[in-house]
Amino acid sequence: MIIEIDFNSEEALYLQLRNQIILGIATARIREGDELPSVRQLAEDIGINMHTVNKAYTVLKQEGFVKVDRRRGAVISIDADHIEAIEELRGNLKVLLAKGICKNISREEVHALIDEIYKDYGGLD
Repeated sequence: MIIEIDFNSEEALYLQLRNQIILGIATARIREGDELPSVRQLAEDIGINMHTVNKAYTVLKQEGFVKVDRRRGAVISIDADHIEAIEELRGNLKVLLAKGICKNISREEVHALIDEIYKDYGGLD
């Protein structure tokens, strides 16, 4: 698993790690049932604190992307609650679209961006 962390970014390291894992799932580089490295191993590989990795794993668990198994550690397990996922996406999109409107980004530009990103994840033919 390749994780890219930008130590110069203002975004918190645990959020960068969380986002990298979610992107890995979306692009099928990480699949349902895959085991994530142990907290200690990933912290060592990336060069960050174990508590940072643990926080990222905790957030992923809370968001329904991983389950923690005593024997296997953190395992990718996608939460199948579709309605809840749509409501979460709706809330996030409201803010993003409001920002876009404030910057005069047109509906057509938003749709083109969504299609482009969705296609990157294998969602469009």
